[in-house]
Amino acid sequence: MRKFIIAIAILFGIVFIAGHFSEVERVWNTLQRGDWRYLLLSFILVFAWLGTIAGSYKKIFHAVGIDEKLTRLGILSAAATFINTVAPSAGIGGMTIFITDAQQNGKSGARTMVAGALYVIYDYLGFFFLLGLGLIVLFRRNNLNLTQIIASAILLLICGGMSFLLYLGLKSEEALSDALAWLAKKGNRFFHIFSKKDRFSVQNARNFAHDAVEGIAELRRTPTDLIYPLLLALSNKSILFLIFFLIFRAFQVPISIGTLVAGTSLAYLFRIVSPTPSGVGVVEGLLTLALRSMYVPGNDALVITLAYRGVTFWFPLLIGGIAFRWLGSPSTS
Repeated sequence: MRKFIIAIAILFGIVFIAGHFSEVERVWNTLQRGDWRYLLLSFILVFAWLGTIAGSYKKIFHAVGIDEKLTRLGILSAAATFINTVAPSAGIGGMTIFITDAQQNGKSGARTMVAGALYVIYDYLGFFFLLGLGLIVLFRRNNLNLTQIIASAILLLICGGMSFLLYLGLKSEEALSDALAWLAKKGNRFFHIFSKKDRFSVQNARNFAHDAVEGIAELRRTPTDLIYPLLLALSNKSILFLIFFLIFRAFQVPISIGTLVAGTSLAYLFRIVSPTPSGVGVVEGLLTLALRSMYVPGNDALVITLAYRGVTFWFPLLIGGIAFRWLGSPSTS
């Protein structure tokens, strides 16, 4: 059964790449035109970026009472990104990898879910710092538009909702249980429009709240452990900023600090708040338009966007596919 699931996931990956083959080809052709020295540095920084992600998971897992190796978390996070991209399921598919791995090793799946939620919250908090600077730049240049405002608001609502659930878990098990049960009922009511079958179990939601509160309680014992993930989240976004800068250098396109900040923040924003997995097709279009509005020549804006996506999306996706396949090997079971 496990081999079958792995084969299906790999098939999804092949289908995904085949469906976007023309874009992959454009990215590859674009990268070949850049200065290989700066591009090589940007690819090396991708590994540092992935390392900060693994480090964040390491600290957060420890904070909820789970000890896991840094290398293992790096592989799991890369594989989760791969699954969330090729078989989008609102993050559930990627989180399942963490939960399944935890349960196979005798660890709490609920605590793992809490750790996953905390990672997303910290990632968003770190990004809000960069996004705030980017929006200020756009506002001062009169380039701030409704699309960017709405996307930022959606991201803020998502982060706020997750933070509120975490607060309820810190407050009491009953409060979190009631909130999750309410969400399950509302979710079922919504899906009843398409089918009379319940998609969410209210009892399972309450059981999850019970297990999750145990993990949340660990946060009270080691609150200082939660400082490091925020610092790593900020480092994570700083690395993306440096990669964006190196891409401009690779193609000898003049750039200002303000445009770098705004461009990096918008690229990540559109990647998160997008109807397509990891913003495929959306980031390429919107980031190109945003760069052009900041006086980057049209052809250069497209080249920079394609190269940046090649380094920060397609290359990590390849690493994620390899990580997922490695997780499926007998030696890692």
